[in-house]
Amino acid sequence: MTAVRETTVESRYGRSADQQADRKLKIIGSVLGVALIGVVGWIGYDYVSGQGISAEVIKRKVVSDQRVDVHLEVRKDKDVQGYCTLRARHEDGGDVARKDFRFDERTDRIDQVLTLRTTARASSVELVGCTADSGGAR
Repeated sequence: MTAVRETTVESRYGRSADQQADRKLKIIGSVLGVALIGVVGWIGYDYVSGQGISAEVIKRKVVSDQRVDVHLEVRKDKDVQGYCTLRARHEDGGDVARKDFRFDERTDRIDQVLTLRTTARASSVELVGCTADSGGAR
């Protein structure tokens, strides 16, 4: 008895040009997908680890037309020094105060009530942001 071997078109003539192009596109797409995931992960990690100082306004109290007290909670590494910027706004949206407060204490958490002197009665207080000194940890 002789064995009859079935042959496919691919085994006899090789892959078609369309199949080869599809395979190349799949490989290129996979490589680009992995690279994109790596870049997004790296940017996310750099953003999170690069936050030397973060803070949150716990509460605020408008004391008078010229003063607002702000309870600010600051979180940072012990060795980091820097500042946070607070801004008070009038009900029409204009700034009535803006001030930087330094945090050089060698502790990782600071709870402090700060006073902003205003040019008119403030209706809101906003934490603009915090910045670590360039010599601080990053």
